[in-house]
Amino acid sequence: MKRKLSYVALMAGLLAVAGCSNDQSSADSNSEGVTTLRFSHFMTPNDPINKEVFEPWAKKVEEDSKGRLKVEIYPSATLSKPDSTYESSVSGIVDIGVQPQGYTSGRFPISLMAELPGISTSGEQLGCVMHKLYDDGVIADEYKDTHVLFMLGSGSHSLHTKDKTIKTPADLQGMRIRRTSSVTADLLDALGAVPVGIPAMDTYTSLQRGVIDGVSLPWQPMAAFRLNELVNTHTVLPYYNAEFVISMNKDKYNSLPDDLKKVIDDNSGAQMGIKGSKIFDRINEEVMKEAAARGDTIIEIKDPLNDPAWKPALEKGTQKYLDNLKAQGIDADALYEKVKAASVSCQG
Repeated sequence: MKRKLSYVALMAGLLAVAGCSNDQSSADSNSEGVTTLRFSHFMTPNDPINKEVFEPWAKKVEEDSKGRLKVEIYPSATLSKPDSTYESSVSGIVDIGVQPQGYTSGRFPISLMAELPGISTSGEQLGCVMHKLYDDGVIADEYKDTHVLFMLGSGSHSLHTKDKTIKTPADLQGMRIRRTSSVTADLLDALGAVPVGIPAMDTYTSLQRGVIDGVSLPWQPMAAFRLNELVNTHTVLPYYNAEFVISMNKDKYNSLPDDLKKVIDDNSGAQMGIKGSKIFDRINEEVMKEAAARGDTIIEIKDPLNDPAWKPALEKGTQKYLDNLKAQGIDADALYEKVKAASVSCQG
């Protein structure tokens, strides 16, 4: 009798394990042939980029696949940390992830050249530059461990502060400014500021508590993360433009049948990247107009690379970044020429 009970218990345990295994498999592909893709990003659910870029993309993929692909979006960094989302898409923790390249120091050194002053003045132009560099093989090796879907440009950064007008670099001396990447850090340091690395989602409390004196960001996240509640002075300074990569786990992509790969491919690439970057540009313009309507102080430095007050420091910051790459054995000068050529081809 005891042997019989032990056998029954053993069989129940094996069935339970099998059941768990089947449940896990069904999370990715259920018995009806529906494959679920977990899409992770750090923006809020109501962020316009989530609402106007990511959610429509997910819906289009689902419709084009006739329901065989389902995209589950996890906003607000609920599935992966902002600075490790790309690596999470590499490992398969997430199926699709969104991350600014600058959030991972040293991970995308050549890509970050496109963030340097003078390369782009809009999100649309940077989105075009990134895809041209990728399609031409200039930066492709930096993404060989994932399947790149598309890239976005966020639009030129401005300096946003509270009750402090920034007209020249002298006004920035010693100010603690939130930065996005190593490129911004080099540029802000050359301008005399103290660059501070803080994820966008933690910037509100850092501003509120006085941990930082201001931020370097495009206008869109000023509204999305409610930072416009805390600052009232803005210097529009097209000295830097952040980039985003939307990447898919390579094994997940390769596991799809050819017709579903085509659905993903048809909703990827430069066309999608430029379309999303244009949305960034539109929202940036809208948020800036709202700041002006509130009575905020707005200073415009339209061409800092030809402004005698700003040019020397920005050139110094640019050279510092290029020299750091040379120290790593990267042919920075030759690559920088390719980045500048992509910039010219993406004008207009």
